[in-house]
Amino acid sequence: MRLVLASNNAKKLIELKALFSGVAVELVTQATLGIAEADEPHASFVENALAKARHAAHHAAGAAIADDSGLCVDALGGEPGVVSAHYASIARVDDDREGHRARQDAANNALLLQRMANVVDRRARFVSTLVALRHAHDPEPLIAFGRWELEVLHAPRGEGGFGYDPLVRVPTHDCSVAELDDVLKNEISHRALAARAMRTLMREVWHID
Repeated sequence: MRLVLASNNAKKLIELKALFSGVAVELVTQATLGIAEADEPHASFVENALAKARHAAHHAAGAAIADDSGLCVDALGGEPGVVSAHYASIARVDDDREGHRARQDAANNALLLQRMANVVDRRARFVSTLVALRHAHDPEPLIAFGRWELEVLHAPRGEGGFGYDPLVRVPTHDCSVAELDDVLKNEISHRALAARAMRTLMREVWHID
């Protein structure tokens, strides 16, 4: 079964392909089909994930899956939350998608550090919401959640991962997410937890092995 991934994030695609290995689905990005990114105007991860999945399913005329995820910091009232990917405002200077994403990540991390400068409570979590649809008008979307308890660091650590990975500590392993190897990250991350739950739903509801 082909599933169109409602994202143009190359690193997210790599993670999700690994997490869905062994399942009879083929993940392809919407960009390879010429599908533009959907608007994400909603206040919750689940609403945005559903909107993105319906958008991709409609334009692909088939099944789609969307991941809406981000970092929620307790002391900031849940920020950056659904705007995690665009927490800081920066201008697009060229058509280099991955270069712009790297600059955006750096600006997001700098802003988070600034807002957490004098904060004692460093508790946070990565949240992932996966929504899968058989078609754009599917009345029974599959919805899976993953939450990964973390702590905001005072300075970045590690070179791996993407987004806020260098700025959050994994208490169970005493390292940043960026210091985890890919295999371990794909066992314990928020996206891994959501993908595990989604795989179960696909087997039980869609009968995909």
